[in-house]
Amino acid sequence: MLRTFAAIVFTLLLVAGLPALSYTTARNENIRKMPRLNLYLSAVLSQWLLTLAALGVVFVVLPKVIVTGFAALPIHPLGEWGAGIAAASLAGLSIVAWCEKHGWLPRESDLLYRLIPETAQEKLWAVFIVAPTAAFCEEFLFRGYLLAQLNDWCHSLVWAWVVCSAAFGLAHFYQGWSGMTRAGLLGALLAYPVVRWGSLYPAMLAHWMIDAAAFAWLGPWMRRGVTADEEGLGE
Repeated sequence: MLRTFAAIVFTLLLVAGLPALSYTTARNENIRKMPRLNLYLSAVLSQWLLTLAALGVVFVVLPKVIVTGFAALPIHPLGEWGAGIAAASLAGLSIVAWCEKHGWLPRESDLLYRLIPETAQEKLWAVFIVAPTAAFCEEFLFRGYLLAQLNDWCHSLVWAWVVCSAAFGLAHFYQGWSGMTRAGLLGALLAYPVVRWGSLYPAMLAHWMIDAAAFAWLGPWMRRGVTADEEGLGE
């Protein structure tokens, strides 16, 4: 009974609680006034705390997730799928960003612009602390725990895949509708190597590469020409 209760509570937290928190964050004006490094630190700490809680739940409810999710994988499929997913995703993101800069697609949310690093210190934080944290924690939470738990309950890997990807997209509500859609599609793509090999490593590698490139290159390129008022930071 306790195991079932823990599994239900934590699953609801990922499927409904995180999207609700993301929605609240997107509407909180005080978040936009925080120093960027404080935003990074807050994001890193909250993700690790949630992941540590998930590890505890998984150890009790779904220990096989830890066994299979971190199973050793030959370097060839790891690098091939990790780099391939990252390259395809970044190509798509580049096209979307180019269209946004030309006004052909809706502009990104103000909060997303607020997260883009400006200084060298912020870029180091973003690439080597924020991006690896997101890669490990989000992949374990969504493609590790949630995908396995939903598959156990639904007895359908397809439905588990769909719901898991949708939950991942909704957890990025602060990025606006376009960002949520992209996150959901990316989540579905990242789940493929997990389903095929039972290993999270290719998804984690791809996730880190995508976030690192977005922080170091794509984000700053999108930010050029955007004023403080346009970012929602004006007085």
